[in-house]
Amino acid sequence: MFPILSAQARRELARQYKQAFPCMGVYAVRCEAAGLLRVGSSRNAEGVLNRLRFELVRGAHRDKALQQAWRTHGAAAFRFEVIDRVKERDDPAFDYDAELASLLALWQAELLPAAVPAPSQEGSAA
Repeated sequence: MFPILSAQARRELARQYKQAFPCMGVYAVRCEAAGLLRVGSSRNAEGVLNRLRFELVRGAHRDKALQQAWRTHGAAAFRFEVIDRVKERDDPAFDYDAELASLLALWQAELLPAAVPAPSQEGSAA
């Protein structure tokens, strides 16, 4: 059960949530049973992982190989993880998109075989 909060406490929690730095970073979706790995980046990595999980459960994911692995092996065979995060900077001119792109390139080079191009895009694992 959730505790009952005063209106002022709810407003304060909402303010803190809105001012919190988002989870920008590089994420991975893995299915060890099928040998699949998808790497992507997003300004809201946790939100993207939630969307991907939802699409797989609903049978509506655009990556047909990933969707087939979900149907074949089930949710237990999948891992959804944020593998690297962009840290908040004090500089208001800092280019978070460029930082995300460089982190994505580093992780793709480390995790994906050189012969296979990564089928990932900004904000999507397909």
